Amino acid sequence: MLEKLYQKLWTRLGGRPWTYILRDTWHKLEGLWIIGLVAVGALLGHWLWELVFWFLLVFALGYIAGHLFWGTRYIPYQPGDADTGARQALGKGVVK
Repeated sequence: MLEKLYQKLWTRLGGRPWTYILRDTWHKLEGLWIIGLVAVGALLGHWLWELVFWFLLVFALGYIAGHLFWGTRYIPYQPGDADTGARQALGKGVVK
């Protein structure tokens, strides 16, 4: 059920899965991503170091982000399953 909701959202907002869009920006702006993530981690560590909940939240977000970027082969501008427009633009034909 949630997968269908997510698919409806990404087909209307962005045209392909957000994880693919995020992975493309990671590969284009990797240094900026690293600087930003380290800065956010430093700020959270500086302001909220006493709260264990935040450490667990940051760890969970890092774990999820790791699964967005690693574990599958990177294909630039990878279209989603329901994204026939991007497949046509890439010359892959139409999914039926």
